[in-house]
Amino acid sequence: MKKYYYIIGLAVLLTAGACKKEFLDQQPLDSPTTASFFQNTSQFKSFANDFYNKMIGFRPVTSGVTGGGNSNIYDFMDAGSDLTEAITSYGQGAISVPASDIYWVNAYAYIRANNVLIQAASVYTGDQAAIKQYVAAAYFFRAWHHFFLLKRYGGVPIITKVLDVNSPELNAPRNTRYEVANQILRDLDVAIAGLPLEANIAAADKGQVSQQAAKAFKARVLLYEATWEKYVGTTTDFAQNQKKGDSTTTWLTQAASLASQVMTDNTYSLFKGVDTLSYYYMFNLDDANSNPKGLTKTSNNEYILSSHYDFTLLQGNANLTHTLGGYGPSRKMMDMYLCTDGLPFSVSPLAKGYAKMTDEFDNREWRLRSLVYIPKKKYWGFGATTGANYNLANYITTFNFPAIITPAYPDLATNINGGYGNRKFCSEESTRADYQESYDYPQIRLAEVYLIYAEAKCELGGGAISDADLNISINKIRARNNVAPLTNALIAPYPSLTMLGEIRRERALELYLENSRFDDLKRWGIAETELNQPIEGMVVQYNGSATEVATGTNPITKNPLYNASKFVYGIDSKTGAVIIDPATNRKFKRMHYLYPIPNDQRSLNPNLVQNPNY
Repeated sequence: MKKYYYIIGLAVLLTAGACKKEFLDQQPLDSPTTASFFQNTSQFKSFANDFYNKMIGFRPVTSGVTGGGNSNIYDFMDAGSDLTEAITSYGQGAISVPASDIYWVNAYAYIRANNVLIQAASVYTGDQAAIKQYVAAAYFFRAWHHFFLLKRYGGVPIITKVLDVNSPELNAPRNTRYEVANQILRDLDVAIAGLPLEANIAAADKGQVSQQAAKAFKARVLLYEATWEKYVGTTTDFAQNQKKGDSTTTWLTQAASLASQVMTDNTYSLFKGVDTLSYYYMFNLDDANSNPKGLTKTSNNEYILSSHYDFTLLQGNANLTHTLGGYGPSRKMMDMYLCTDGLPFSVSPLAKGYAKMTDEFDNREWRLRSLVYIPKKKYWGFGATTGANYNLANYITTFNFPAIITPAYPDLATNINGGYGNRKFCSEESTRADYQESYDYPQIRLAEVYLIYAEAKCELGGGAISDADLNISINKIRARNNVAPLTNALIAPYPSLTMLGEIRRERALELYLENSRFDDLKRWGIAETELNQPIEGMVVQYNGSATEVATGTNPITKNPLYNASKFVYGIDSKTGAVIIDPATNRKFKRMHYLYPIPNDQRSLNPNLVQNPNY
């Protein structure tokens, strides 16, 4: 089946700079922007195609990039997910009002393009039925960008028409959070009514947004706003952002209903059944050379909406393999992964501890074994231009990759890190060099829909959910990862475990590096608790003795695995793990749930009230 890469006709003109190394470095082009262009269905389609290149936050590129507003593109993680953003300014609560913010500028530029198409359609004298899905796509993406702004800043100006220099909206005050949320939901209702079912999208157009994608996205928005209203309310928003009625129960009910509709129509299915690395393959499928099973992207039916790339037509151009591969989960996340009995490491009788460097990988779920280097296991290298020490996939004999096969060992001697290496979104395609990764990136996938359903039902149940509801949602994900089902009876003997907590755990693990974790912590009202914990790495002291990591040597390099002098914060006396960033460095507050409005925008429009305490 042919994938649709959105680069024909007008889209070629509009995306001439779309393959830059950092997505948000590009300045949005706004020409042509008049309705005079829209003379036939093909022109509406071509204009709409460019919307797919403008999904903000669509790639998990590395944090710390200077210029262009990229330094916080990892603002979706916490100390329990990855070390990158967690030890930079935002994760530490060190954020001040910026002079400008490209996230604000670009989001409104993209909304303008959506409004251009919607306005053109309102005066179009041709066949309205023929352009219906492109108009619906414009509503979908207008909702997408308003939701991004809402999560980042809270209430923002709602823009639903094409503005000119005299438009009063340019000096309008911020709309309330609830006004923005309801506008998003109205736009998504229009999108759902006008978009085609996935089955009715032509093969040549696969990748365009479907009715199911709009339903899944609306479910995401509803869950987000319902839980924000329940756990956060207006405590972070500017003074005018007053609550108008309690929508929590209504929105949770709608979220569960929409998720159920997508779950039960059998259009999409979890990617599974390959082998123990099924979860890994899904995120790195390129051509048949990208995995030992010869699978291609057509094997993946889990993605409901994704950003598409192609080695010939549109390469990813964001060297994620080297950048993301150099980072990995913290101590907290490693311990969040489940044992095969369905219980977390903290209570499972299958947990083997940390004495040997491979102990914590034994009896663990396939997500962990797929996405984190297992010490002493051999891994293939990546790309013809890479060196022998760059080791990623555990394909021992399948391909004659150009790199030398070597075992993976933690390095706590030359680098200050947690000792764990990430493999998610890291290419192992033998013919791909740097910046040539061309696998697709998921924007919405079926597993998230299962998670939305389970969380919404549990919230509606006051923290309780039936085993039947678990079986039609979250337990399908657990089965894919070789984990026993989550049941009420399973966790009942453990006072430290709650059903809502386990559902949230599943979300953290399943959506790792998929732009959700920071937002989740904030909407649950626990970000200041979770983010202010110390960030730790591998355990070097366990049960009163030094672990194998602490005393071992890499047999290839002959270097010790651990050098205590590298870790200036020492070892946690309770966990025995190396400390990467201590709690004393972490001062995340409720005010940081929202970003400050940039100074240049408040200068342009003095009626934009700043978020509290900035």
